[in-house]
Amino acid sequence: MNTPAKGRWLGPGDLNGFLGLLVDNLSIMGFLATALIGLFGFPADIVFQRMFPGTALGVLLGNLAYTAMARRLARRQGREDVTAMPLGLDAPTSIGMALLVLGPAFAHFKQGGMDAQAAAIATWQLGMASLVVMGVLKFVLSFFGGMVQRHVPRAGLLGSIAGIALVLIGFLPLVEILKLPVVGFTGLGIVLYALVARRRLPFGMPGVLAAVIAGVLLYYALGSLGWLGAGYHAPAAWQWRFALPWPTLQWLGGLAYTVPYLPLILPFGLLMVVGGINVTESARAAGDDYRTRDILLVEALATLAAGFCGGVAQTTPYIGQPSYKAMGARSGYTLLTGLVVGLGGIFGYLSNLIELVPLAALAPILVFVAISITVQAFEATPIRYAPAVAFSFFPAIARMVTIKLSDPTYVAPDHFAALFGDASHGIPELAVITVLGNGFIITSMVWASFVVALIDGRALRAALILLLGAALTLFGIIHSVQLAGGVYLPWQLDAAPRQLVWQFAGAYLMLAVVLTLLSMQRRQAE
Repeated sequence: MNTPAKGRWLGPGDLNGFLGLLVDNLSIMGFLATALIGLFGFPADIVFQRMFPGTALGVLLGNLAYTAMARRLARRQGREDVTAMPLGLDAPTSIGMALLVLGPAFAHFKQGGMDAQAAAIATWQLGMASLVVMGVLKFVLSFFGGMVQRHVPRAGLLGSIAGIALVLIGFLPLVEILKLPVVGFTGLGIVLYALVARRRLPFGMPGVLAAVIAGVLLYYALGSLGWLGAGYHAPAAWQWRFALPWPTLQWLGGLAYTVPYLPLILPFGLLMVVGGINVTESARAAGDDYRTRDILLVEALATLAAGFCGGVAQTTPYIGQPSYKAMGARSGYTLLTGLVVGLGGIFGYLSNLIELVPLAALAPILVFVAISITVQAFEATPIRYAPAVAFSFFPAIARMVTIKLSDPTYVAPDHFAALFGDASHGIPELAVITVLGNGFIITSMVWASFVVALIDGRALRAALILLLGAALTLFGIIHSVQLAGGVYLPWQLDAAPRQLVWQFAGAYLMLAVVLTLLSMQRRQAE
């Protein structure tokens, strides 16, 4: 019979675990703020006093729940070495929300005639509503997580998220690094040395923390000497931005805005469910047997609470639980992280820290995250499915090109929009790239799934997946012919965009017919 564990719940490794988990969350919040404020011109007060408190609340509640689960497991099994499941903001979907949903929506609202403040409020409501939608999806799927995992091949799930990682989480921050190469490249080198090459830093300092400190020191030292030119900005004055994350119904005003972004929002939630299943299995293999449904429910409820209270980025259990266990962390590190992040969102010191740290110092962490996710997509799937993983990257690449070319500083908006109305000489190349990139996460899942079926010799299953792709194309869930990537009824479109819909849907249908015939031929041969 097991006796209750009466030992310390705060182990010597909890400090390292706390620093690592804290910096992970700060880097994501830092990129979220920098992308919205620096890249899209978002009002800082909306980000720091409306978005951050609710977002940080989700991290607080989730980590408190996971800390309690770890203590309960330790008491039940009479052990002292139980390590809590780490929880924080999800890097791929948080960055995806900033670059693919919130930023473009803010620009769209301003183009529609709203002033910057009104557009920011509408975008905030969209972000809250998106989080509520993802939270509801995760709550429902938490009871069917195993079924989801069985029907969507791992190559499709990991390949789609790896595509986001490679071109959005990795490439775009790499550009930011090279805008201040002396600062950013130094930090990137430290991250690669400590986390990729797995070399020990002096005094056992965590690699992420060392990279950020080095980047900040170089930025302010070189900047104060005038060696960084216009890339240097003096530190902002410290401000106390007190804001309680009270529940609000303002997210209801953003529900209608979520419709064009559902092809992005829903896969974001689905990926977190499957990710939660995977990390629970990982923790179980490391010796901590958490109940999968409990892990998923906490994740879903933390996301819902954040959305109800103004948050715009979803929480997720991190995949590094065995790593935290190996460094000696128990359940104290999640408690400390939750309190520091949650209270920081309320009292505003997180926003001050983020304003002090330049993006070039944070971006190396995101490049490492991108590398890790991309490598995992290949390592966690059988080698024979590697072509399916690689094939799933192309829609994400198209989306990145569209993000850049839709910037009015590159291509005039009128010229960009006119390309969809001129098919006299075939489908214009830019229109093809845009249509391929719209709904790219689901497209990547469909593409990888049908290639996996082909590799397994299941041509008829591949044909059925392609028929699903054709149906999704008809309604703009993937390959939307609207610039914003919205959904629609095909018969309500104008002639030129409707022709694009028929051609893309017809492509899926034709290949499905061919594969069906090939499957019949194979059966006859057998």
